[in-house]
Amino acid sequence: MGLTPMMQQYMSVKEKCKDCILFFRLGDFYEMFFEDAKTASRELELVLTGKDCGLSERAPMCGVPFHSANMYITKLISKGYKVAIGEQLEDPAAAKGIVKRGIVKIVTPGTYTDSSFLEDTKNNYIMSIFVDEDKFGISIADVSTGEFNCTSWNLERELIINEISKYSPKEILIQESLDEKLLEAIKERFNCSFTKFQDEFFNKGAYENLKQQFLNFQEKKYDDLIVGSANGLLRYLMDTQKISLGHIDNITHYNVIDYMSIDVNSRKNLELTETLREKSKKGSLLWVLDKTSTAMGGRQLRRWIEEPLIDAKVINERLDSVQEFTENLSIHEDLKNALKQVYDIERLVGKISTLSVNAKELIFLKNSIEKLPGIKEILKDSKSTLLREIYEKLDDLKDIYDILDSAVLDSPSVSVKEGNIIKDGYNNNVDELRQAKAHGKEWIAKLESSEREETGIKSLKVSYNKVFGYYIEITKSNLNLVPEGRYIRKQTLANCERYITEELKIMEEKILGAEEKLINVEYELFVSIRDEISKHIDRMKQSAKLLSELDCLCSFATVALENNYCKPKIVEDGAIEIKEGRHPVVENMLSAGAFVSNDTKINTTDEQLMLITGPNMAGKSTYMRQVALIVVMAQIGSFVPAREAIISVCDKIFTRIGASDDLAAGKSTFMVEMWEVSNILKNATTKSLIILDEVGRGTSTYDGLSIAWSVVEYLCINKDVKCKTLFATHYHELTSLEGVIHGLKNYSIAVKQIQDDIVFLRKIVTGGADQSYGIEVAKLAGLPEKVTSRAKEILEELERENKNEIAVDSISKVSKEKNIKQKKKKDSEIVQLGFEDIKKDEFLKNIAKVDIMNMTPMDCMNALYKIIKDAKNL
Repeated sequence: MGLTPMMQQYMSVKEKCKDCILFFRLGDFYEMFFEDAKTASRELELVLTGKDCGLSERAPMCGVPFHSANMYITKLISKGYKVAIGEQLEDPAAAKGIVKRGIVKIVTPGTYTDSSFLEDTKNNYIMSIFVDEDKFGISIADVSTGEFNCTSWNLERELIINEISKYSPKEILIQESLDEKLLEAIKERFNCSFTKFQDEFFNKGAYENLKQQFLNFQEKKYDDLIVGSANGLLRYLMDTQKISLGHIDNITHYNVIDYMSIDVNSRKNLELTETLREKSKKGSLLWVLDKTSTAMGGRQLRRWIEEPLIDAKVINERLDSVQEFTENLSIHEDLKNALKQVYDIERLVGKISTLSVNAKELIFLKNSIEKLPGIKEILKDSKSTLLREIYEKLDDLKDIYDILDSAVLDSPSVSVKEGNIIKDGYNNNVDELRQAKAHGKEWIAKLESSEREETGIKSLKVSYNKVFGYYIEITKSNLNLVPEGRYIRKQTLANCERYITEELKIMEEKILGAEEKLINVEYELFVSIRDEISKHIDRMKQSAKLLSELDCLCSFATVALENNYCKPKIVEDGAIEIKEGRHPVVENMLSAGAFVSNDTKINTTDEQLMLITGPNMAGKSTYMRQVALIVVMAQIGSFVPAREAIISVCDKIFTRIGASDDLAAGKSTFMVEMWEVSNILKNATTKSLIILDEVGRGTSTYDGLSIAWSVVEYLCINKDVKCKTLFATHYHELTSLEGVIHGLKNYSIAVKQIQDDIVFLRKIVTGGADQSYGIEVAKLAGLPEKVTSRAKEILEELERENKNEIAVDSISKVSKEKNIKQKKKKDSEIVQLGFEDIKKDEFLKNIAKVDIMNMTPMDCMNALYKIIKDAKNL
């Protein structure tokens, strides 16, 4: 037995989309067969049936109505599947034999543009990675907006992962030859769809394809890595969408070093766009800063947060614009109100290009364009450089507005194939057909009135339905009044009879003919209007981009005014000085005035490393994140939560906060910690900002202390790093390094102890903490009193036994600082620092502090006893 002709056709189409679930159009349904049916029935909760296919067993089958297919497609795409739409390519009524069918579109997670799938304020990116020897190129696109970016760099696994993290693509194209370890590292980090192609797919016809697609493509500007990745992505989009992608007409090249580098771990730790645990926007920096009025502005703001600037000039241009809005409230409010009435022009343009726009959306576009002259007028007297530039570049698109205003009804039908689209007076043919349709209906109304009068049947009705057309309906009680001969019976119902007359039949043909022609003419005119507007896609995209930037600047001004932020001073001398700084997110979570502000002063010379000690839960991590977030805010052009702020431009931010493992990769908590610290030490520069929390706490005390000490030395002494660092630790022994390591300063979180309880004051003060208050914190957390009491007894016993017993041989072999207190040597000599040297120095200091003239004999005896005991322990 062989497959039936229809199933042979199905298998032929399926062969072209093996990695997709094929929606195969049969009449009013999209049907799925075999493994596709099993998968779809499971994922969509559909009933799995069977169909005779010519084989010994029935083919598994399930289906969905074609008119509601988008709902089911969205569910499959959100779960990472690809869907191929196998459509009927000819009118079934006119087909001879089996209706021709073929794939008209392939929907994938990175190319789906249905509004029910897309987030308004988040891009839906698809990425292509192309690797060749020791370099890589990536290209990133958003089909819904027409954005297309690319870059290339030296092949570093972490750099690729960082770039993927920045965009969070829904789908990634890769080579079959890509290194398996790199691929596994990417798959471990990101939950997205992956598609593999042979290397030839990326290179075939590359330069010619890019020249044809992108208006601004210049062959000499792009290396082979970018060309390969861009061509692979472009070919994939064309193969799946099956249409011209006219709105993807510009390719934007950027350098990785053009923006602040924030690695994937730091993005998570700082919670820039989503929280670490719930993955929600609320509780992130984006949540605080997003007061945008448009979807375009929301997406642009997310991009700005993901890519802080490192060019002081551009940063200051943004800050000056925000300042102008905060100082001129009328302009700020007028602009916000105008932007609230602007729809998502970027995605509307995308729909025009992909031929999926409807008449109602064209009215949204028209209403948005209508606001542009007013927005330009608001900006006319702007003083800041960036606002003046936006004013001059903003195209009011008046010609496009005029086309839409003259042609499309203000309240058109949603479907473009139901008529009711074109305005009266725009097209003579439409006007004539509309008149014929209107007169026909007037004639029907007059017919009903005259027939009632002639027959004497007052309940007589002339009605219409799609099955029978126009008819005269008469109830059973009035059948004796029906004129014989002239009325022709058409349908019998339970309580009435339906008739037609020759006169009604002739008029029906005229009315329905006019309606059908009108619908066809209106659709043709709609297509011509859409095609005419599509010629100006580049202009509309440019205006949309400028509006999104305006929206972001307005949002910054709104947040600054609502939260009492200050304009930071941007410098490049390496110094960061923040007065009364606050954590932007935590402050918004607390009631007004509840957050305790703190100062920060750090540079790359004499105050390079802040060593912060104090108990858990006191606020060390919050404080350090606060500093990092203020720097990020300043470098995206936002005002910052502080009374005053001087921010030196940072090229990179690194954070190592919290404990986490990676069991799937065989990495313990401590291994992950060391791996992250290693990454920081290898990649930090003198312009970087580093946040380190509890380095070395994942192993034994001496091992951890040794690692923490060595890391501190490396950061302060290594001239290639020597960057601004906030270092929180419970190793109080490290506080002795102040004065020994140049640039290290001790700070602590102030607490107040009341008997066995402690109160967190949340204030950063100079000097180191002398204990961690761990048992007190455990008590606050609710540990049973028996446990905390016993812990206190054990602690006292351990302290008695181990007091002054720390003896660690010299750890650092790279220190190049001069130990003035112990050895007078030249600055160029290398000094190995050890705890024994520090202890001797402290011992002498303690003797010098003894004031025997103001002590009782007993106090002198106790002091002498302590000195002898300390000397024995040296």
